Amino acid sequence: MGVVAPGEPGSKAFWDMMTSGRTATRPISLFDAAGFRCRIAAECDFDPALSGLTPQEIRRMDRAAQFAVVAAREALADSGLGDGEVDPDRVAVAIGNAVGNTTKMEQEYVVVSDGGRRWLTDWTYAVPHSYQFMVPSSVATEVAWLVGAEGPATVVSTGCTSGLDALGHAMQLIAEGTADVVIAGATEAPVSPITVACFDALKATTPNNADPAGACRPFDRDRDGIVLGEGSAVFVVEEAGHARRREARVHADLVGYASRANAYHMTGLKADGREMAEAIRAALRQARITPAEVDYVNAHGSGTRQNDRHETAAVKASLGGHAYRVPMSSIKSMVGHSLGAIGSIEIAASILAITHDVVPPTANLHHRDPECDLDYVPVHAREHPVDVVLSVGSGFGGFQTAVLVAAPGRVAA
Repeated sequence: MGVVAPGEPGSKAFWDMMTSGRTATRPISLFDAAGFRCRIAAECDFDPALSGLTPQEIRRMDRAAQFAVVAAREALADSGLGDGEVDPDRVAVAIGNAVGNTTKMEQEYVVVSDGGRRWLTDWTYAVPHSYQFMVPSSVATEVAWLVGAEGPATVVSTGCTSGLDALGHAMQLIAEGTADVVIAGATEAPVSPITVACFDALKATTPNNADPAGACRPFDRDRDGIVLGEGSAVFVVEEAGHARRREARVHADLVGYASRANAYHMTGLKADGREMAEAIRAALRQARITPAEVDYVNAHGSGTRQNDRHETAAVKASLGGHAYRVPMSSIKSMVGHSLGAIGSIEIAASILAITHDVVPPTANLHHRDPECDLDYVPVHAREHPVDVVLSVGSGFGGFQTAVLVAAPGRVAA
Protein backbone atom coordinates (compact mmCIF):
# COMPACT_ATOMS: atom_id res chain seq x y z
CA MET A 1 0.00 0.00 0.00
CA GLY A 2 0.91 3.66 -0.40
CA VAL A 3 -0.54 6.64 1.45
CA VAL A 4 -0.57 10.40 0.97
CA ALA A 5 -2.62 11.65 3.91
CA PRO A 6 -2.96 14.98 5.71
CA GLY A 7 0.27 15.72 7.51
CA GLU A 8 3.48 14.20 6.18
CA PRO A 9 3.25 11.80 3.21
CA GLY A 10 3.92 8.07 3.46
CA SER A 11 2.41 5.12 5.33
CA LYS A 12 4.76 5.39 8.32
CA ALA A 13 4.07 9.08 8.94
CA PHE A 14 0.34 8.42 8.56
CA TRP A 15 0.36 5.66 11.18
CA ASP A 16 2.52 7.68 13.57
CA MET A 17 -0.09 10.44 13.47
CA MET A 18 -2.95 7.96 13.92
CA THR A 19 -1.48 6.36 17.02
CA SER A 20 -0.45 9.68 18.58
CA GLY A 21 -3.97 11.07 18.28
CA ARG A 22 -2.68 14.23 16.60
CA THR A 23 -4.86 16.08 14.13
CA ALA A 24 -3.78 17.56 10.79
CA THR A 25 -6.49 20.23 10.70
CA ARG A 26 -5.30 23.82 10.30
CA PRO A 27 -6.31 27.11 8.67
CA ILE A 28 -6.59 26.64 4.90
CA SER A 29 -3.33 27.56 3.16
CA LEU A 30 -4.11 26.39 -0.38
CA PHE A 31 -6.13 29.53 -1.17
CA ASP A 32 -7.35 32.69 0.56
CA ALA A 33 -10.31 31.47 2.59
CA ALA A 34 -11.19 34.82 4.13
CA GLY A 35 -14.93 35.34 3.88
CA PHE A 36 -15.80 31.63 3.87
CA ARG A 37 -17.92 30.18 6.67
CA CYS A 38 -15.44 27.32 7.24
CA ARG A 39 -11.80 28.35 6.89
CA ILE A 40 -10.06 25.19 8.11
CA ALA A 41 -9.16 21.86 6.51
CA ALA A 42 -6.86 18.86 6.91
CA GLU A 43 -4.19 19.52 4.29
CA CYS A 44 -1.36 17.30 3.08
CA ASP A 45 2.20 18.58 3.48
CA PHE A 46 2.82 17.68 -0.13
CA ASP A 47 5.54 18.94 -2.46
CA PRO A 48 5.10 17.24 -5.85
CA ALA A 49 8.74 17.81 -6.85
CA LEU A 50 10.10 16.41 -3.58
CA SER A 51 7.71 13.48 -4.06
CA GLY A 52 9.44 12.61 -7.31
CA LEU A 53 7.17 14.15 -9.93
CA THR A 54 8.76 15.81 -12.94
CA PRO A 55 7.92 19.38 -14.03
CA GLN A 56 5.97 17.90 -16.95
CA GLU A 57 3.93 15.66 -14.63
CA ILE A 58 3.26 18.53 -12.26
CA ARG A 59 2.02 20.70 -15.16
CA ARG A 60 -0.13 17.91 -16.61
CA MET A 61 -1.75 16.58 -13.45
CA ASP A 62 -4.25 17.99 -10.98
CA ARG A 63 -3.32 17.71 -7.31
CA ALA A 64 -5.65 14.71 -6.95
CA ALA A 65 -3.87 12.86 -9.75
CA GLN A 66 -0.50 13.77 -8.24
CA PHE A 67 -1.57 12.24 -4.93
CA ALA A 68 -2.70 9.05 -6.68
CA VAL A 69 0.52 8.63 -8.66
CA VAL A 70 2.74 9.18 -5.61
CA ALA A 71 0.66 6.76 -3.51
CA ALA A 72 0.70 4.20 -6.34
CA ARG A 73 4.48 4.43 -6.58
CA GLU A 74 4.80 3.71 -2.86
CA ALA A 75 2.36 0.81 -3.19
CA LEU A 76 4.26 -0.69 -6.13
CA ALA A 77 7.56 -0.45 -4.28
CA ASP A 78 5.96 -2.03 -1.22
CA SER A 79 4.48 -4.87 -3.30
CA GLY A 80 7.78 -6.01 -4.77
CA LEU A 81 6.21 -6.38 -8.22
CA GLY A 82 8.92 -6.16 -10.86
CA ASP A 83 8.68 -4.82 -14.40
CA GLY A 84 7.26 -7.44 -16.74
CA GLU A 85 6.38 -9.80 -13.88
CA VAL A 86 2.66 -9.69 -14.75
CA ASP A 87 1.06 -9.73 -18.20
CA PRO A 88 -0.11 -6.09 -18.71
CA ASP A 89 -3.47 -7.39 -19.94
CA ARG A 90 -3.98 -8.95 -16.50
CA VAL A 91 -3.35 -5.71 -14.60
CA ALA A 92 -6.34 -3.42 -13.94
CA VAL A 93 -6.82 -0.03 -12.29
CA ALA A 94 -9.74 1.06 -10.07
CA ILE A 95 -9.52 4.55 -8.56
CA GLY A 96 -12.24 6.12 -6.42
CA ASN A 97 -12.93 9.84 -6.68
CA ALA A 98 -15.92 12.08 -5.93
CA VAL A 99 -15.20 15.60 -7.22
CA GLY A 100 -12.68 15.04 -10.01
CA ASN A 101 -9.80 17.38 -10.78
CA THR A 102 -11.46 20.23 -8.93
CA THR A 103 -8.38 22.30 -8.18
CA LYS A 104 -6.96 22.64 -11.69
CA MET A 105 -10.39 22.78 -13.31
CA GLU A 106 -11.36 25.76 -11.18
CA GLN A 107 -8.01 27.49 -11.70
CA GLU A 108 -8.30 27.16 -15.47
CA TYR A 109 -11.90 28.34 -15.52
CA VAL A 110 -10.88 31.45 -13.59
CA VAL A 111 -8.29 32.16 -16.31
CA VAL A 112 -10.44 31.54 -19.39
CA SER A 113 -13.39 33.45 -17.90
CA ASP A 114 -11.23 36.41 -16.86
CA GLY A 115 -11.95 35.85 -13.20
CA GLY A 116 -15.59 34.98 -13.84
CA ARG A 117 -16.34 38.22 -15.62
CA ARG A 118 -16.87 36.65 -19.07
CA TRP A 119 -19.85 34.40 -19.70
CA LEU A 120 -18.32 33.36 -23.04
CA THR A 121 -14.89 32.04 -22.11
CA ASP A 122 -11.78 32.53 -24.22
CA TRP A 123 -10.33 29.08 -24.86
CA THR A 124 -7.08 30.54 -26.24
CA TYR A 125 -5.97 31.21 -22.66
CA ALA A 126 -6.42 27.56 -21.63
CA VAL A 127 -3.42 25.30 -21.03
CA PRO A 128 -3.09 22.27 -23.34
CA HIS A 129 -4.16 19.89 -20.58
CA SER A 130 -7.45 21.59 -19.70
CA TYR A 131 -9.56 18.74 -21.06
CA GLN A 132 -7.86 16.32 -18.68
CA PHE A 133 -8.91 18.51 -15.78
CA MET A 134 -12.55 18.23 -16.90
CA VAL A 135 -12.70 14.41 -16.93
CA PRO A 136 -12.15 12.34 -13.76
CA SER A 137 -11.09 9.38 -15.93
CA SER A 138 -7.72 11.08 -16.40
CA VAL A 139 -6.81 10.08 -12.82
CA ALA A 140 -7.16 6.37 -13.66
CA THR A 141 -5.27 7.01 -16.90
CA GLU A 142 -2.29 8.47 -15.05
CA VAL A 143 -2.10 5.47 -12.70
CA ALA A 144 -2.47 3.04 -15.62
CA TRP A 145 0.37 4.77 -17.48
CA LEU A 146 2.52 4.60 -14.35
CA VAL A 147 2.14 0.84 -13.90
CA GLY A 148 1.75 -0.13 -17.56
CA ALA A 149 -1.71 -1.58 -16.91
CA GLU A 150 -3.55 -2.65 -20.07
CA GLY A 151 -6.55 -4.25 -18.38
CA PRO A 152 -9.73 -2.38 -17.36
CA ALA A 153 -9.07 1.14 -16.03
CA THR A 154 -11.98 2.60 -14.09
CA VAL A 155 -12.89 5.58 -11.95
CA VAL A 156 -15.45 4.63 -9.30
CA SER A 157 -17.46 7.69 -8.27
CA THR A 158 -20.03 6.99 -5.58
CA GLY A 159 -19.49 10.04 -3.43
CA CYS A 160 -17.94 9.45 -0.04
CA THR A 161 -17.98 5.65 -0.41
CA SER A 162 -15.85 5.77 -3.59
CA GLY A 163 -12.68 4.66 -1.82
CA LEU A 164 -14.38 1.57 -0.43
CA ASP A 165 -16.27 0.80 -3.63
CA ALA A 166 -13.06 0.96 -5.70
CA LEU A 167 -11.66 -1.86 -3.55
CA GLY A 168 -14.91 -3.77 -3.90
CA HIS A 169 -14.64 -3.37 -7.68
CA ALA A 170 -11.07 -4.69 -7.51
CA MET A 171 -12.27 -7.76 -5.61
CA GLN A 172 -14.92 -8.38 -8.25
CA LEU A 173 -12.48 -8.03 -11.16
CA ILE A 174 -10.25 -10.65 -9.58
CA ALA A 175 -13.12 -12.96 -8.58
CA GLU A 176 -14.55 -12.97 -12.11
CA GLY A 177 -11.13 -13.74 -13.60
CA THR A 178 -10.65 -10.45 -15.46
CA ALA A 179 -7.43 -9.49 -13.64
CA ASP A 180 -4.71 -11.01 -11.48
CA VAL A 181 -3.57 -7.65 -10.10
CA VAL A 182 -5.58 -4.46 -9.57
CA ILE A 183 -4.03 -1.15 -8.60
CA ALA A 184 -6.92 0.07 -6.49
CA GLY A 185 -7.61 2.93 -4.12
CA ALA A 186 -8.85 6.50 -4.19
CA THR A 187 -7.71 10.09 -4.33
CA GLU A 188 -9.17 13.54 -3.73
CA ALA A 189 -8.03 17.16 -3.54
CA PRO A 190 -11.22 19.08 -2.70
CA VAL A 191 -9.73 21.93 -0.68
CA SER A 192 -10.55 24.53 -3.32
CA PRO A 193 -12.84 27.58 -3.31
CA ILE A 194 -15.69 25.94 -5.21
CA THR A 195 -15.86 22.83 -3.01
CA VAL A 196 -15.51 24.77 0.23
CA ALA A 197 -18.25 27.14 -0.96
CA CYS A 198 -20.55 24.19 -1.70
CA PHE A 199 -20.09 22.77 1.79
CA ASP A 200 -20.56 26.24 3.26
CA ALA A 201 -23.90 26.44 1.47
CA LEU A 202 -24.92 23.06 2.88
CA LYS A 203 -23.71 24.14 6.34
CA ALA A 204 -22.17 20.67 6.56
CA THR A 205 -18.72 21.86 7.63
CA THR A 206 -17.83 23.13 11.08
CA PRO A 207 -17.73 26.89 11.68
CA ASN A 208 -15.24 26.34 14.53
CA ASN A 209 -12.36 28.22 12.90
CA ALA A 210 -10.89 29.28 16.25
CA ASP A 211 -9.89 25.73 17.21
CA PRO A 212 -8.76 23.86 14.07
CA ALA A 213 -7.17 20.92 15.90
CA GLY A 214 -10.26 20.32 18.01
CA ALA A 215 -12.89 21.10 15.37
CA CYS A 216 -13.72 17.59 14.13
CA ARG A 217 -15.49 15.75 16.96
CA PRO A 218 -17.28 12.58 15.83
CA PHE A 219 -19.73 11.11 18.35
CA ASP A 220 -19.26 14.09 20.68
CA ARG A 221 -22.30 15.96 21.95
CA ASP A 222 -20.65 19.28 20.96
CA ARG A 223 -19.81 18.36 17.36
CA ASP A 224 -20.92 20.88 14.74
CA GLY A 225 -19.92 19.55 11.33
CA ILE A 226 -17.25 17.93 9.21
CA VAL A 227 -13.75 19.13 8.36
CA LEU A 228 -12.72 18.72 4.73
CA GLY A 229 -9.52 16.80 4.05
CA GLU A 230 -7.52 15.58 1.08
CA GLY A 231 -5.20 12.73 0.16
CA SER A 232 -4.92 9.29 -1.36
CA ALA A 233 -4.37 5.64 -0.51
CA VAL A 234 -3.57 3.06 -3.18
CA PHE A 235 -3.15 -0.70 -2.86
CA VAL A 236 -1.80 -3.52 -4.96
CA VAL A 237 -4.68 -6.01 -4.79
CA GLU A 238 -3.75 -9.50 -5.96
CA GLU A 239 -5.42 -12.83 -6.43
CA ALA A 240 -4.26 -14.89 -3.43
CA GLY A 241 -2.65 -17.72 -5.39
CA HIS A 242 -0.82 -15.22 -7.59
CA ALA A 243 0.58 -13.48 -4.50
CA ARG A 244 1.69 -16.79 -2.94
CA ARG A 245 3.46 -17.96 -6.08
CA ARG A 246 5.65 -14.87 -6.15
CA GLU A 247 6.13 -15.04 -2.33
CA ALA A 248 4.71 -11.57 -1.82
CA ARG A 249 4.49 -10.01 1.64
CA VAL A 250 0.75 -9.70 2.20
CA HIS A 251 -0.55 -7.00 4.55
CA ALA A 252 -4.13 -8.25 4.75
CA ASP A 253 -6.86 -10.15 2.94
CA LEU A 254 -9.90 -8.43 1.47
CA VAL A 255 -12.62 -10.87 2.51
CA GLY A 256 -15.97 -9.10 2.30
CA TYR A 257 -17.64 -6.26 0.43
CA ALA A 258 -21.20 -5.04 -0.02
CA SER A 259 -22.93 -1.82 -1.02
CA ARG A 260 -26.50 -0.60 -0.65
CA ALA A 261 -28.43 2.58 -1.45
CA ASN A 262 -31.22 4.06 0.63
CA ALA A 263 -33.27 5.51 -2.28
CA TYR A 264 -34.36 8.15 0.19
CA HIS A 265 -32.60 11.51 0.02
CA MET A 266 -29.50 13.09 -1.53
CA THR A 267 -27.99 14.00 1.84
CA GLY A 268 -30.48 12.69 4.41
CA LEU A 269 -30.17 9.43 6.34
CA LYS A 270 -32.84 7.29 7.95
CA ALA A 271 -32.32 7.12 11.68
CA ASP A 272 -32.50 3.32 11.86
CA GLY A 273 -29.43 2.79 9.63
CA ARG A 274 -31.18 -0.08 7.87
CA GLU A 275 -29.30 0.12 4.55
CA MET A 276 -25.87 0.33 6.17
CA ALA A 277 -26.81 -2.56 8.45
CA GLU A 278 -27.79 -4.68 5.46
CA ALA A 279 -24.49 -3.84 3.70
CA ILE A 280 -22.62 -4.98 6.83
CA ARG A 281 -24.62 -8.21 7.01
CA ALA A 282 -23.99 -8.94 3.33
CA ALA A 283 -20.24 -8.34 3.70
CA LEU A 284 -20.17 -10.66 6.73
CA ARG A 285 -21.99 -13.36 4.77
CA GLN A 286 -19.55 -13.09 1.87
CA ALA A 287 -16.59 -13.36 4.25
CA ARG A 288 -18.25 -16.15 6.27
CA ILE A 289 -17.49 -14.17 9.41
CA THR A 290 -19.80 -13.90 12.41
CA PRO A 291 -20.41 -10.54 14.11
CA ALA A 292 -18.51 -11.77 17.19
CA GLU A 293 -15.34 -12.21 15.10
CA VAL A 294 -15.08 -8.51 14.23
CA ASP A 295 -12.26 -7.01 16.32
CA TYR A 296 -12.53 -3.35 15.30
CA VAL A 297 -15.01 -1.15 13.46
CA ASN A 298 -13.44 1.67 11.46
CA ALA A 299 -16.33 4.11 11.48
CA HIS A 300 -17.45 6.59 8.87
CA GLY A 301 -17.73 9.01 11.81
CA SER A 302 -18.04 12.25 9.88
CA GLY A 303 -18.80 14.43 12.89
CA THR A 304 -22.42 15.27 12.12
CA ARG A 305 -25.28 14.38 14.43
CA GLN A 306 -27.23 12.72 11.63
CA ASN A 307 -24.40 10.44 10.53
CA ASP A 308 -23.14 9.48 13.98
CA ARG A 309 -26.56 8.34 15.18
CA HIS A 310 -27.38 6.59 11.89
CA GLU A 311 -24.09 4.68 11.97
CA THR A 312 -24.41 3.75 15.62
CA ALA A 313 -27.86 2.29 14.92
CA ALA A 314 -26.53 0.36 11.91
CA VAL A 315 -23.68 -1.23 13.86
CA LYS A 316 -26.06 -2.24 16.65
CA ALA A 317 -28.54 -3.73 14.17
CA SER A 318 -25.89 -5.73 12.30
CA LEU A 319 -23.54 -6.83 15.09
CA GLY A 320 -26.13 -7.30 17.82
CA GLY A 321 -24.78 -7.49 21.37
CA HIS A 322 -21.19 -7.57 20.08
CA ALA A 323 -21.61 -3.92 19.03
CA TYR A 324 -21.21 -2.95 22.70
CA ARG A 325 -17.97 -4.94 23.07
CA VAL A 326 -16.06 -4.11 19.89
CA PRO A 327 -13.95 -0.91 19.73
CA MET A 328 -15.04 1.56 17.06
CA SER A 329 -13.34 4.81 16.08
CA SER A 330 -13.26 7.55 13.46
CA ILE A 331 -9.93 8.67 12.00
CA LYS A 332 -11.70 11.62 10.35
CA SER A 333 -11.19 13.29 13.73
CA MET A 334 -7.49 13.45 12.75
CA VAL A 335 -7.34 13.54 8.91
CA GLY A 336 -10.67 15.15 8.07
CA HIS A 337 -13.13 13.99 5.42
CA SER A 338 -11.44 13.65 2.04
CA LEU A 339 -14.73 12.74 0.33
CA GLY A 340 -14.07 10.02 -2.27
CA ALA A 341 -10.59 9.23 -0.93
CA ILE A 342 -11.39 8.72 2.73
CA GLY A 343 -12.64 5.13 2.38
CA SER A 344 -9.28 3.97 1.04
CA ILE A 345 -7.39 5.98 3.65
CA GLU A 346 -9.53 4.30 6.31
CA ILE A 347 -8.71 0.88 4.82
CA ALA A 348 -5.01 1.76 5.16
CA ALA A 349 -5.63 2.57 8.83
CA SER A 350 -7.56 -0.69 9.22
CA ILE A 351 -4.69 -2.73 7.74
CA LEU A 352 -2.16 -0.99 9.97
CA ALA A 353 -4.38 -1.70 12.98
CA ILE A 354 -4.13 -5.39 12.08
CA THR A 355 -0.37 -5.16 11.59
CA HIS A 356 0.29 -3.47 14.94
CA ASP A 357 -2.65 -4.71 17.07
CA VAL A 358 -3.51 -1.10 17.85
CA VAL A 359 -6.85 0.67 17.43
CA PRO A 360 -6.49 4.36 16.45
CA PRO A 361 -8.54 6.77 18.55
CA THR A 362 -11.41 9.13 17.94
CA ALA A 363 -9.60 12.39 18.70
CA ASN A 364 -11.49 15.26 20.36
CA LEU A 365 -14.14 12.95 21.85
CA HIS A 366 -14.49 14.42 25.32
CA HIS A 367 -18.27 14.52 25.89
CA ARG A 368 -20.00 11.57 24.25
CA ASP A 369 -23.42 12.11 22.73
CA PRO A 370 -25.75 10.13 25.05
CA GLU A 371 -27.48 8.71 21.96
CA CYS A 372 -24.15 7.31 20.74
CA ASP A 373 -23.45 4.69 23.39
CA LEU A 374 -20.79 2.40 21.88
CA ASP A 375 -17.04 2.20 22.57
CA TYR A 376 -15.58 4.91 20.31
CA VAL A 377 -11.98 4.76 21.70
CA PRO A 378 -11.83 8.38 22.83
CA VAL A 379 -8.66 10.51 22.54
CA HIS A 380 -5.99 7.82 22.94
CA ALA A 381 -4.99 4.83 20.77
CA ARG A 382 -5.54 1.43 22.36
CA GLU A 383 -3.54 -1.77 22.21
CA HIS A 384 -6.01 -4.46 21.23
CA PRO A 385 -5.73 -7.76 19.30
CA VAL A 386 -6.99 -7.05 15.77
CA ASP A 387 -7.48 -9.79 13.18
CA VAL A 388 -10.70 -8.67 11.48
CA VAL A 389 -11.74 -5.07 10.74
CA LEU A 390 -15.08 -3.82 9.48
CA SER A 391 -14.79 -0.48 7.67
CA VAL A 392 -17.99 1.33 6.74
CA GLY A 393 -18.84 4.38 4.66
CA SER A 394 -21.84 6.56 3.98
CA GLY A 395 -22.09 8.91 1.01
CA PHE A 396 -24.22 11.64 -0.52
CA GLY A 397 -26.85 10.03 -2.71
CA GLY A 398 -27.66 7.42 -0.07
CA PHE A 399 -24.70 5.10 -0.67
CA GLN A 400 -23.81 2.71 2.17
CA THR A 401 -20.77 0.43 1.92
CA ALA A 402 -19.06 -2.15 4.13
CA VAL A 403 -15.64 -3.75 3.61
CA LEU A 404 -14.02 -6.46 5.72
CA VAL A 405 -10.26 -6.90 5.89
CA ALA A 406 -8.52 -9.65 7.83
CA ALA A 407 -5.05 -10.72 8.87
CA PRO A 408 -3.46 -12.84 6.13
CA GLY A 409 -4.87 -16.37 6.21
CA ARG A 410 -7.28 -15.54 9.04
CA VAL A 411 -10.33 -16.37 6.91
CA ALA A 412 -10.42 -19.59 4.89
CA ALA A 413 -10.49 -19.03 1.13
